[in-house]
Amino acid sequence: MKDQGLSKSQIAIMAVAAGACVANIYYNQPILKDIAASFGLKAGDIGIISALSQGGYGLGLFFLTPLGDKISRKRLILVLHILLVAALAGMTFTTSVMGLYAMSGLIGVLAIAAQVILPMAASLDKVTRGRTVGIIFTGILIGILFARVFSGFITQWLGWRYVYGLSAVIVLIMAVFIYFGLPDKRSDFTGHYGQLLRSTLLQMRRFSLLRRTALLGSLVFGTFSSFWTTLTFHLSGPPFHYRTDTIGLFGILAIAGALLAPLFGKLADKGNPARSQVLTVILIIVGILLLKFLPFSLLALIIAVLLLDIGVQATQVTNVAIIYTLDESANSRINTGYMTSYFIGGAIGTLAGVLSWKLGGWPVVTWQLLLWAVLALLVAVGGYRRRAV
Repeated sequence: MKDQGLSKSQIAIMAVAAGACVANIYYNQPILKDIAASFGLKAGDIGIISALSQGGYGLGLFFLTPLGDKISRKRLILVLHILLVAALAGMTFTTSVMGLYAMSGLIGVLAIAAQVILPMAASLDKVTRGRTVGIIFTGILIGILFARVFSGFITQWLGWRYVYGLSAVIVLIMAVFIYFGLPDKRSDFTGHYGQLLRSTLLQMRRFSLLRRTALLGSLVFGTFSSFWTTLTFHLSGPPFHYRTDTIGLFGILAIAGALLAPLFGKLADKGNPARSQVLTVILIIVGILLLKFLPFSLLALIIAVLLLDIGVQATQVTNVAIIYTLDESANSRINTGYMTSYFIGGAIGTLAGVLSWKLGGWPVVTWQLLLWAVLALLVAVGGYRRRAV
């Protein structure tokens, strides 16, 4: 296997499984109003489940992902899949708000199987590692963006509980494919669990570039998460009054925007990646200004969605390209530190968006988005100036 790399079918299994797992933390964003209605609550009161799922993902990244360096990655992925199926079933049948909160957080923690699959693919495919990892990362990206389309349509025609019930079936099917279709490999790390976590924190201390990039990533993803959560509230109210399936269609716009993100990755490879970061954050700010000053224009909203998604995904591509140049022998732990910061930023951004909506609706939300983006620009410009020096 080391000499021949992974087969096309094995790569496909990994890409689909990774996308199917990570999609679970985004299903709730376009259907918050429907979930709230089923519990007799206002949409703003239920928005915290988006923050819980993203925060759970960030915690899972830090506390569970490093185990892939100590135990069999295939076994870890299978365990996470089975537990995720159980959590999705719990979400499907829960009848209490506390149960909804608990299952949302647990789904986030267990969905990190996607981040175990990536290093597994890199270690198994020595022949075409870059292409393989790129395909699986694309699977994750499509899972994130298509989740909104899927949940919007299923909720409109069947109900929101079917979203999680169908997802449980999909994740279970992928577990079967993983069990029979993927090889296994012994892990190299011989230390104990505490040493794994300490080693991950050490990477953050070692590299100031990693700390700055992680901060930029968390601010940008905080903006992204805050926007997508509150967009549901904005589009379901006046003057739009869109149905859930229509709101979900905006996810297709996000997919179209994300397809342009790799162009900025090439820019990072050819020139100064810090310059690429500044440019991508400026795109985000332009999108937010459209949302602020043309809040009821559908055309402005469409353009803003494209600009935000291009900017956020391109920043992510550039950031990953940067951190993987730091220490190849510690890429997994460096990635864990970065992605943990990234999703914790997303959880905080989601919570800030929900609170802003409750305080003053869309005007306060857009001011809050602008604050996140301006802070991100300051970090990016600081990195550009340091690189220039």
